[in-house]
Amino acid sequence: MTTTTPARTTARLDLKGLAPEVSAAMGELHRAAVRAALAAGVEPELLELVRIRASQLNGCAFCLDMHTKDARAQGETEQRIHTLAAWRETPFFTERERAALALTEAVTSIQDGHVPDEVYAAVREVFDEPQVAAVIWAAVVINAYNRTAISARMVPGAYQPAPRT
Repeated sequence: MTTTTPARTTARLDLKGLAPEVSAAMGELHRAAVRAALAAGVEPELLELVRIRASQLNGCAFCLDMHTKDARAQGETEQRIHTLAAWRETPFFTERERAALALTEAVTSIQDGHVPDEVYAAVREVFDEPQVAAVIWAAVVINAYNRTAISARMVPGAYQPAPRT
């Protein structure tokens, strides 16, 4: 017999309210990472794949809820979202996306191989250095957000993407 933990309906604490300066700094780090990615030519859709994959690995329900909604709002397909956890076994992702996903997994699971040289070499085949930096920053930022959302037990469900303009 297995036991399950009931779903959380309330957060543990309000990290944003308790440390607004830190929250604001995280927000600015996120915005800076997005600006750098866009300036380097990294597609917004690819950034969402990075965020979703890291959030899957970390088990962050709050961020998965948010970023799957954002991905859909950007036109991502249900098929790709649903198979992202098994991206290596599908034909649905481009070489560029595969390289970014492998790098995201390596950055997220840093204790497992410390971003192996072969992962970095594969990324460099399809991304220039500013783009590699942008993907790394995107992975670092979402990992930080995953850790805050998980620690505070932020409750998923209420987030809605901004309307497309």
